[in-house]
Amino acid sequence: MSDSRTIRAAIPALILYFLAATLILVPAAAAAPLPQPAPQIRSIPIPGLNTRNDSLPWSVLILFTILTLLPALLLSMTPFVRILIVFHFLRQALGTQTAPTNQTLMGLALFLTYFVMQPVGMSINKISIEPFQQGSITAWQAVERSAAPLRQFMLKYTREKDLALFVEMSREPRPARPEDLSMRVVAPAYIISELKTGFQIGAVLFLPFLVIDMVVAAITTSIGMFQLPPVVISTPLKILLFVVADGWNLVVGSTLKSFF
Repeated sequence: MSDSRTIRAAIPALILYFLAATLILVPAAAAAPLPQPAPQIRSIPIPGLNTRNDSLPWSVLILFTILTLLPALLLSMTPFVRILIVFHFLRQALGTQTAPTNQTLMGLALFLTYFVMQPVGMSINKISIEPFQQGSITAWQAVERSAAPLRQFMLKYTREKDLALFVEMSREPRPARPEDLSMRVVAPAYIISELKTGFQIGAVLFLPFLVIDMVVAAITTSIGMFQLPPVVISTPLKILLFVVADGWNLVVGSTLKSFF
């Protein structure tokens, strides 16, 4: 009986002890500072590259991708190929091996390409680059918008025969309009058309100088000058004729007029 009375007396004391411990621990837990979330890495703003949803790694990736593909874009979507082929035929027709140098011809071709493509570049800047810099569109939307002026420019100088070839090879459905063609079809068809046009202009440019070579060769052969190569005589004559006729103005003017 004494043990049961002792246990009954100890129960209220234990209850009071647990209540007191609870009152002490709850304020301490409430006063403890909450764990703060880890700081997020903020993207570094780059003018013209970052938008509202783009971070630095994606912007840098897009930039380096464009820089890597820039030579291919320059060759496949601009008049650079046609102009350079014409200049190559001109140098071969004149008979000068390294004059003008490759760097000179490529520099002139680049500036003429810029002259022809400036309206297209202004259109791309207006509908694609400016909204991208303002952050109203994403990088992928900017790329899609910039493809429309380029496609329109290339379709203007692409033959239907070349377009039909690549549409057939790609097994794409026949489009209702030329604007519905994908860049996968338009770009190679445009390159083939530019190659053919460049060779046509080069062949026409080559004919007058070929006539001079034939005349000089016939004259030297008829008078018995077998030991003197006809090229030694015809080359100065061709250069003199080209300079007197203001050949660079005629060649560059005719090449640019083929785009306007």
